[in-house]
Amino acid sequence: MAKKSVKKPMKRVSSKKPSEKLEDKILQNLVELQKVHVNLAEKFENLSEQISGLLALFETTARTFAKQVPEAVVEKDKEFLEKIDRLLDQNKTIAKGLTMMESKMREKIYGPVVRRPTRPITRQEEFIKSRKPAGF
Repeated sequence: MAKKSVKKPMKRVSSKKPSEKLEDKILQNLVELQKVHVNLAEKFENLSEQISGLLALFETTARTFAKQVPEAVVEKDKEFLEKIDRLLDQNKTIAKGLTMMESKMREKIYGPVVRRPTRPITRQEEFIKSRKPAGF
């Protein structure tokens, strides 16, 4: 009976040195990075074109609106702006009240706050401070 020869699979021995493998990986990564940069540049170009178109649209709208301003719209805008102003004033009042409440609560919980001046107080500032009524 004839002997069957069994061939063992040979391990592939890379002819490249580890430094060459590293260089290949670095080159591959650089190529991929360049592809990403090109893609990003194209997207920025597209975005720039879209923004330019939008700006042109705003400019034409502004010119058209400046030529034909209906008075009814102006009156509505004035009313709306007055309402917003009132809301802003109310918001300021509420914010002041909340900060005062917070500072009072902080004093009750942690005690009075001692503030140190960041710079030396001048004589003029001391004089002004002494002239202010208590509570300010």
